Amino acid sequence: MRKPKASRVIKLAVSILAAAIMMFPFFMVILNSFKARIEIAQNPLGFSGFVGFDNFVRAFSTMDYFRAVGNSLIVTVFSLLVIIVFASMLGYFLQRWNWKINKIIFLVLVSAMIIPFQALMIPLVSIYGNMGILNSMPILIYFYLGFGLPLSTFMYHGFVKGIPRELEEAAIIDGCTKLGVFWKVVFPNLAPVTVTIMILNLLWIWNDFLLPSLVLIHDYQRTLPLSTFYFFGTYTAEFGLGMAALIMAIIPLLIVYLVLQKRIIKGVVDGAIK
Repeated sequence: MRKPKASRVIKLAVSILAAAIMMFPFFMVILNSFKARIEIAQNPLGFSGFVGFDNFVRAFSTMDYFRAVGNSLIVTVFSLLVIIVFASMLGYFLQRWNWKINKIIFLVLVSAMIIPFQALMIPLVSIYGNMGILNSMPILIYFYLGFGLPLSTFMYHGFVKGIPRELEEAAIIDGCTKLGVFWKVVFPNLAPVTVTIMILNLLWIWNDFLLPSLVLIHDYQRTLPLSTFYFFGTYTAEFGLGMAALIMAIIPLLIVYLVLQKRIIKGVVDGAIK
């Protein structure tokens, strides 16, 4: 039997070590989600002090889990829809129509990608707060459209280059309108990059804390990240409840991934090959 090369053994060892390092925080969250606060403070790495599912039951009730999940779903789904619709159409328009102003618009969009949200946070809250239109889910979705549009448009713009113009010309000859050409011919061919954009924006919007904390004020509007933060106050922190809440916040994403696993992987692979 051929012995494995030393380089392969080293690569395997490094991979296992890297995986263990990345999984360790997740393991700590799971371990301490079943423990009382005192036990977490005294022995966070220990296996003693288990309280069963009491933390999950209390966290479920305190954070109003179903309402928080519903709010997160509403914000995430509608944000994804508007980002995909506007970014795909804008990317197609900027690529296919060679107007001088289109190049300027594209450069502005690309430039917007390098501006950190923290630089816009205070002016954003000040301006829209003075207008009295904060504390609204539609406004939050509008903000997500604004911040998610540059990267998504950039990705669509690059992908449209690989779609033959002959397909569009044939559809126009058959009597299809320009809008019909986009939705019936172009957009179906954008499926791989659309899946990639959906994954990137889904993870960002679902897990986002900062923007909802600035826009949403009332308790009944809280998304999952805001509801999870409820357990961490200025002078006290319910670590056991908070970690149980974190686990429950992850569950919907895991379900989505397990259900759409094959399509997600296929879309990412097709997008990479393209």
